[in-house]
Order: sequence, then C-alpha cells, then structure tokens
Amino acid sequence: MASTANREVAVVTGGTAGAGRAIVRELAVSGYDVAILARGRAGLDGAAGDVDSAGGKALPITVDVADQDAVRQAATQVEDTLGEIAVWVNTAFAGSLAFSWDTDMAEFRRITEVSYYGQVHGTLAALERMRPRDRGVIINVGSAMAYRSIPLQAAYCGAKHAVKGFTESVMTELVHDKSKVELCTVQLPGLNTPQFNWNASKMPRHPMPVPPIFQPELAGRAVAFLARHPRRNMWVGIATAYTILGERIAPKVLDVFLGRTGVNSQQTDADLPRWGANLFEPQDEQADRGAHGPFDDQAHSRDPVLWLSRHRRAVLTGMAGLTATCSALAARSGRKRR
Repeated sequence: MASTANREVAVVTGGTAGAGRAIVRELAVSGYDVAILARGRAGLDGAAGDVDSAGGKALPITVDVADQDAVRQAATQVEDTLGEIAVWVNTAFAGSLAFSWDTDMAEFRRITEVSYYGQVHGTLAALERMRPRDRGVIINVGSAMAYRSIPLQAAYCGAKHAVKGFTESVMTELVHDKSKVELCTVQLPGLNTPQFNWNASKMPRHPMPVPPIFQPELAGRAVAFLARHPRRNMWVGIATAYTILGERIAPKVLDVFLGRTGVNSQQTDADLPRWGANLFEPQDEQADRGAHGPFDDQAHSRDPVLWLSRHRRAVLTGMAGLTATCSALAARSGRKRR
C-alpha cells in the first residue's frame, strides 16, 4: 500500500464495475487518489470504498460520459477537490448482443455515444488541462474488436474502431505540437465482468465473453503499468494477440471462422442471473456489482502477453545478450577450426 503523501490523481470513467473497477483498485494500490465517473450510486460507493481501503482519497461523481458538459464539469470538480489530474483512463462503455438488423437506431446511438463519444469527451476534457501544463497520461481502453469485428456486436465494434481512429489522430496532433502529454491505448480480450449480466441482449441464451476468458485484474495491472510507463499501445490476453495478428494475415479466413462460430461462442446454456439492460439506465444503482462476472471458473488470472508487455525491455536486453554470446561463441569456434 502506498503512502498517503504525494499521491497523484487519476480519473477512471466507468470505474464502478468490471475492468473499470479493477483499474480503480489497481491505481489506488499503486499510489493514486482516484476520481470515479459513472452512473450507479451503489457502484460508485463501492469503488470509493476500494480506494479508501488502499489508503487513497476517492471522489465518486455521478456522470453519464455521453454528456460532454457533464464530463468537463466533473474534470473541474476533480481538480478543485483532489488536485491536478495526472492520469485519465477512459473505460466506460455500453454494449448489446443482437444481430445488426435486430438492433434499433436508439440502441446504435446510445452504444456509440457511450463507447465512442464517451472516450472523445474524456480525452478532450483531460487534454484541456494537460496540454497547457505539458504533462499527463491519457489511456483509452480498447479491445481486440477495435481491429477485428465479430457477430452480434456491430454497434460496439463500430465504436471501438472509431476510438482507435480518433486516438491515433490525436496522437499525431500531439506529436505535431511537440507535446509531452502521453496518449496510450490498451487492447483487452474477453473479460469476466458483470457486462454479461446486464448488457442488452436479444439472443435466446445467456451472454458470455468469447473464450478464452480472462479476469478483469489483468486490465487493472496493464493500465497501472501504462500510467507509470506510457507507450503507444499495449495488448492484454493471448486472444487479443492472435485476433489482431490473424486479422492482419488472413481477414477472410476470420470472416468465415467467426461467421460459423461467433454466435454460439457468445452464449451459454448456464442458468446465470440477468439484472436488466444497463444501456439506458444503470444496473448498479441499488446494488454494487463489483469487478467480476459469473465466469470465475473459466477465467484466467495470468497472461503471458501482458507479462511480456510489462517486461519487454528486460526480455529484449536478455535476447540481445544471448545473441551476442552465441555470435561470440560461433566466432571463437570458427577460429579454432582454422
């Protein structure tokens, strides 16, 4: 647990449940005071309690990230209450499970407003404060589905593709301005979160993440690492790696594979709770839902891709040293033969 002195300030949108909740916890343990921006009162109180337990100060703010003015006002409240924002993490999203032709335009708009415009609003609110100071880290939480779309999630996949395009454009603008503000992305796999208890669904069986499933704490570790060691992009989950690489190599093959398997792999026959859709109204208003969903028995708590990402400098140094040693031994062996 970090000391209460000299703690920096982080903001996490969508920080009451799932990956966002795990990110709040990890940042608090890593030494940040944390402002949590979300809709559900019970979830906000629970996330604030996690920060308090880690020795930090919490500021829970009821905000719908689809409302730009509300996000900007929240940023002002954070700096007035906790101090200068050092890290801003955009995690909030909304989703559904339905064929595109069964998704009405109100649902398309709402998913886009939260999952895409919510990240735009958060990024711009953070930049409004960070650019004049020429410091700060912004982390936009993405998905393997920002690179490779899957069936039943056309609105969400479209939003995540848009987040990727928006973020990369802003990155180039910061380079143009020679800004020291760091803008990062982290791409996540299917996580065991409450999303699958409360996402909108028009399918006959209970929603589930596409296997392999990972625990949300992996997202927390990745974001906490990026906050201290910012980089352009980080992948979490072996599934994220093979999905993105597969899309680069053989997109048509993935079209066929996902068309045949992607609908069934996002549903389960298990008798699991459904709390109602959180698309338009929060489902953690009365009860704190926490970070984990109902798939603990299937979820992995470790990931070699994240480990390599966090230790890539040491790995590359070790590989370079091994290569140099092998070259030296080969050269010595060649001289002896002469």
